[in-house]
Amino acid sequence: MTNAFIEYFDGSIEPKLENLGGKGASLVTMTGAGMPVPPGFVITTSAFNRFLDTSLIRQIDELLTGINVDDVAVVDEISGKIRELILECPVPEEVREATRVAYERLQSQFAETVPVAVRSSATAEDLPDASFAGQQDTYLWLNGYAAVTEHVRQCWASLFTSRAILYRLKNEIPNAGLSMAVVVQKMVNASVSGVAMTLDPTNGDRSKITIDASYGVGETVVSGTVTPDNIQLDKVTLGIVFEHIGDKHVELIPEAATNGLVEREVDAQRRAVRSLTDDQLAAVAQLAKRAEKHYGTPQDIEWAIDADLPDGNNVLLLQSRPETVHSAKKPTATSTTTSGGYAASLGLGASISSMTASLLKS
Repeated sequence: MTNAFIEYFDGSIEPKLENLGGKGASLVTMTGAGMPVPPGFVITTSAFNRFLDTSLIRQIDELLTGINVDDVAVVDEISGKIRELILECPVPEEVREATRVAYERLQSQFAETVPVAVRSSATAEDLPDASFAGQQDTYLWLNGYAAVTEHVRQCWASLFTSRAILYRLKNEIPNAGLSMAVVVQKMVNASVSGVAMTLDPTNGDRSKITIDASYGVGETVVSGTVTPDNIQLDKVTLGIVFEHIGDKHVELIPEAATNGLVEREVDAQRRAVRSLTDDQLAAVAQLAKRAEKHYGTPQDIEWAIDADLPDGNNVLLLQSRPETVHSAKKPTATSTTTSGGYAASLGLGASISSMTASLLKS
């Protein structure tokens, strides 16, 4: 079931970047490939384009014309004006109705209403020659249709944040034809989460898988709030090459009373052990390998273990994008780096999360 304004993850429609943006196209593709993705739908670029009437487009173009990339104060001022225009512009009724139907369809899959994430999905992000991710906004733990529609418009407006405008100017990405889709997706009740790369991020060695993991929701890893467990595995045997047990002193967990997240201290016993069991570690590595095989290039994935699902079927793929630093280079020969060398190259307690934080905030 689909229409011009909505595409469901499981809609069996060919995902197109120009309709779904980078994030949306990736999630639809992963669902179609049978990967364990939390369910949801995409509000397509057609909805955004319908929202931007001719006069609004003209006003935005006029504000952006001749902008100086070195004048940050002016960029901030113009960004504020554009976002205010977008937030004050009414959403066409046909777009609102299509979104309402899609939201109710998603919620009908569950016994009780579940919180959702609303995530920006720009048509310029995750391009092979530019890591555009992290330039727009994501809103988590939203409840109810009203909250969803409010934050969809916030996502549209985030196409014109100062950092997004500056990024496009510096990378010579034209504004003409630029559009924004928005992903609406069930939130995951994460007991453990993190990131993984299907290579060694220090040297591009593709015979390795590198995983960062910590308790609770992955924002603590992405933001650098905690030092996560950092594990490197052989991609073929899945044997551990190196591991460092991070401190993991706090975790973000869902709180039913506020329909949000609370930070909780992790007790000393849990801090001292790896947050993933051996079986879970292997499952995350296998998931990363599946993503790499499907896309045909090294991947940078975001994953979580959903506490609401049974063991063996609870490792979920939240996002997968091409690794952009080393993937453009020729594969290196099998690395001779020892576990000790790997630890030294990272520094004690260092992790891939510090290299990918900007990617995973999107």
